[in-house]
Amino acid sequence: MSTRLKRPPFWRPLALTATLLAFQFYLGYSAISGQFGIESRKEIQADIEILKDRSSALQAEIEAFKHRVSLMNPRHLDPDLVTERARALLNMAHADDVLIMINPENGKPISGQFVELIDDQLISIIEADSTL
Repeated sequence: MSTRLKRPPFWRPLALTATLLAFQFYLGYSAISGQFGIESRKEIQADIEILKDRSSALQAEIEAFKHRVSLMNPRHLDPDLVTERARALLNMAHADDVLIMINPENGKPISGQFVELIDDQLISIIEADSTL
């Protein structure tokens, strides 16, 4: 009785080789232009710089608020700060204060625009712009 040996099919090693080459191509593509690849690294670094700038700006704002809160400590009240806040809330000023009126339409200071207006019109404009 003769025994015939079966030859292994030629497509199995070829399929394995093709699969491994495709996987290597995928890994190479991902390393170069994937989400965390070499090309995306520049964008990630730019985002990191933007977030660091934003973080430092927010940290400065936090420090400013901490400073303002420390000024409101009842044991160490700053009299200038108290009078400034009281004047702002009450819409009052001292006689020696310099007041600059701002036009609400354009946000620019008003300078000499009310010379020709009569006092009643000027008072009505000031009362209309009052924050009370």
